[in-house]
Amino acid sequence: MRRRTPLPFLALLLLLLSLQAATAHAIVIKSSPAADAVMPAGNVAIHLQFNSRIDHDRSKVTLVGPSGTQQRLTAATDSAPDALDAEAKGLDAGVWRLRWQVLSVDGHITRGDIPFTLR
Repeated sequence: MRRRTPLPFLALLLLLLSLQAATAHAIVIKSSPAADAVMPAGNVAIHLQFNSRIDHDRSKVTLVGPSGTQQRLTAATDSAPDALDAEAKGLDAGVWRLRWQVLSVDGHITRGDIPFTLR
């Protein structure tokens, strides 16, 4: 006697697999500084929280200053598996961008910018 897998079950399985693949890319769900935040100049603690685990060794955070100069930040080694933390020291007033690039554990690279202003 041969068993057949019901067609609705297969359709549901394919739907769940496609949803998992669509949500697998790491995206920022919380950041400090927040997008468009206005903060005092000086030292800035950086925290990026993602919706999935990331590969810390292949991820990076860069600050782009008011004049366009770029400064790569060293990510903390004790960050949570789904977060990047760093410290930026002695930043001058102006409009800054926090540029991030991460490799999620599914092998996809995502990137983005978070603008903020220091006064």
